[in-house]
Amino acid sequence: MTSPTTTVQILLLTAVTVSAVQRLTITPERGTSIKILSTVKSSQGKGCNVCARVGASQRCDAFLLLKDGSPASVEFQCSRPQDVFSVEIVRNIECTTKSCSSNIVQADSGSRPLVDFNRKFIWILKASAPKAIRIDFSNAGLRQIEASERCPDRHSYILQAFQAAETVAIGTYCRVGPVSNAQILNHGSFSVDVPAGQGLINDQFGVSVGEEIKSLAKLILRLPTGTSSSELLSPNYPESFPDDDVMEWYFQVPDKHRTTVQLLNLTQPRCLKKVTAVEYNSSWGGASVRRLTDPQPDQTMGSFSLTLRNCEMDRRRASSPGLSLSLKVLSSSQSSPVACKADASRMDGLSLHIKKLRPAPGCLMKIDSVPKEVIAVTTNAVLSFQGCLPEHVQITAMKVIECRQLKDCPKSPSRLSVPPLPACLPAPLTSVTWTFHLPHDGAVELTSPMGNLKQSLPGQPCNDSIIIKVVEEDGNTIGLFCPQGPIQNVQVHNNVSVTLSNMEGKTLRMPVLIAAIKEEIPERYIFNVSPKKDTPVLLATPGWPKGMKAYSTVSWVIAVPARMEAHLMFANLSQPKCSNRHTNIRVQRVGSLEEDYSRREDEEADREIVVSESFYLNMSNCMPERGGFGVVTEITLQKSANLLLTIILSVVAVLLVIFVIVLVAVCVVIRKKKKKLNHQVSIYNPNGTSFLPGHKGFPETHEDNEHEYASIEDTLVYTHLLRRGGEMGIYDTYRPFAGCSESQKPPESKDGRADGSEQEPRVSGEQAPSLPMRPLSHNRSLVDNVIYRAEDDPSEEEWPLNPGPRLEPEGGN
Repeated sequence: MTSPTTTVQILLLTAVTVSAVQRLTITPERGTSIKILSTVKSSQGKGCNVCARVGASQRCDAFLLLKDGSPASVEFQCSRPQDVFSVEIVRNIECTTKSCSSNIVQADSGSRPLVDFNRKFIWILKASAPKAIRIDFSNAGLRQIEASERCPDRHSYILQAFQAAETVAIGTYCRVGPVSNAQILNHGSFSVDVPAGQGLINDQFGVSVGEEIKSLAKLILRLPTGTSSSELLSPNYPESFPDDDVMEWYFQVPDKHRTTVQLLNLTQPRCLKKVTAVEYNSSWGGASVRRLTDPQPDQTMGSFSLTLRNCEMDRRRASSPGLSLSLKVLSSSQSSPVACKADASRMDGLSLHIKKLRPAPGCLMKIDSVPKEVIAVTTNAVLSFQGCLPEHVQITAMKVIECRQLKDCPKSPSRLSVPPLPACLPAPLTSVTWTFHLPHDGAVELTSPMGNLKQSLPGQPCNDSIIIKVVEEDGNTIGLFCPQGPIQNVQVHNNVSVTLSNMEGKTLRMPVLIAAIKEEIPERYIFNVSPKKDTPVLLATPGWPKGMKAYSTVSWVIAVPARMEAHLMFANLSQPKCSNRHTNIRVQRVGSLEEDYSRREDEEADREIVVSESFYLNMSNCMPERGGFGVVTEITLQKSANLLLTIILSVVAVLLVIFVIVLVAVCVVIRKKKKKLNHQVSIYNPNGTSFLPGHKGFPETHEDNEHEYASIEDTLVYTHLLRRGGEMGIYDTYRPFAGCSESQKPPESKDGRADGSEQEPRVSGEQAPSLPMRPLSHNRSLVDNVIYRAEDDPSEEEWPLNPGPRLEPEGGN
């Protein structure tokens, strides 16, 4: 372990001036190096070198490096070397993942004879990945200035970050300010510049292992109590911030204080990739991303972080100056009320509700100068808040969408979006609720433009995403959903409320949901689901885990691509004791009138079901006497196990067809040959004379017969016997090949059980079959809707169905 002092221990043994030559004997401390550098141009500094004598040898140059604790005699060959040379005293500090080798200690005890030189004390800092290295300035703090400015005590502190391609200046600072500590990623330096004739102020800064930061550097600022203004600069200011890089500042704001952020002196680059942006994160307001030209947060409460992000810049053009800015943060206490204007025209029909969560004597809320404990904003109003912290109040928004008859309902879908609210509100928006009051023959369809939905279930959480809660008018929860899932849409035949929560101040630039009012549907709930390959999907019945409502029905329309099969498992199944009717779980393939699987509450369900086509999963509840009907179904798409068998059978079928064609050709040739021989047949004569039929009489002499046969074919001799055998049925006649008929194999369960019958011909991609026939849960007849369409004649046994266009699920190829 080295000495706690971090400056060089300089021992002045002799200092004499002889013929304009100054001599010093210097012994650097172990672990410290001394660099003496010429700071002037070669022409101006000509004839003034620094020489070092070690033993009997001497070397003179414009640069001298002393290290390793070896004493050296230093000689300056001019009368005023302090005008030509400057001194750098360098020390290394390395950190492991747990600790660092030393702190930064400023001491000037042994360098007083060098006080006439400009000196820079440098500490090279190196962290152990993935941790950063942290410097603590909490004693007095630092205040950022421009590089050209000078500090009152003539001590300038500089932070730098070393990257593979360049050195980045994080900033130049003076003593006493809001910067309490700094963290540098991987490798950097901290230095203090002391001008000639100025003694070094003794001080100490702690060095420790920092966080796993993702930015170039991170500065932590502690804002003072009362009114204050803090100014910060982007790295390398006024030059450009590094290409495609990130810088972070964290502001610790006192209680009952509000802050306002301003971006000044902004220059922006031309971007090749990504965009420049500033991101805000707070413990109470979540995350929001804004363009650099957007209005920045005003009169917000609580601590927050600010992250500056640069793009990949186009520096080839002179008109692209790069990214640079100055950042100003104003802070003030809440001793006086803060006025806040609410503009109803910008709230998209939402009413704003503000109420106190608990007694807070220091929190005073007013609307149009009237004190209130609960505030409802439906029109333009002037609000006032004094001493109200985010934990004191709750802010929600509501909107009602209603129509008495279906023809009066909105024809175009409603975009359920969160409008921007005044930044002067004392807390972020907690939730937004849209309530639908529909006629009895209406239904609402919900889709998400942010990506398909998924249910929030144990084993399938939504993590930090927003939560969408769909509730019926009687308070029964249909389910909790969030974006990025397999559910394409949700249809509900009832009045429902949709509540968006867990926003945590997130800025949502697009609608969260799109709601369309449709004609009634054949089930109480319908979900269209498009799973992905090898990604298990969990689907729970409405009301889970409590159970479905009595006599209610639900259908999931599951899309299965070609060459894939769906594996169904009932991961969590609870059955009630029914007093009337039965519960039922059914699986029916699209295009088939027969059920492939059906189980009641008094029958044991299969462990796993495999379906190789798109299908319906239907469930219906009875009137429970005890217990509830709830099911969590796990669906996984996999490549069809029968694909190889199908290929083999296809090859065999092709070979069989080729064989049949060859066989038919052979038979045709033989038949033609037989037909020709029926008109020209030789007759055997034991007397040695043969004749052809049709000639008049027999030849009288051998000379009259000009044909002689060396041999006679059996077929020519016994043709009459073959004809007679055919008439008697002894020989089979040839029948042409009529082709093969192939039946469709129904889904099989893993326990070997097969349900269902041969499949009906599958409909085209533009038409899909309706849901299986069952009584409507709401005692209405089946009518057209986006997924299912009944024929004009309901007496027909086969209903062509039209669920409308659906996205092709992933994993089909």
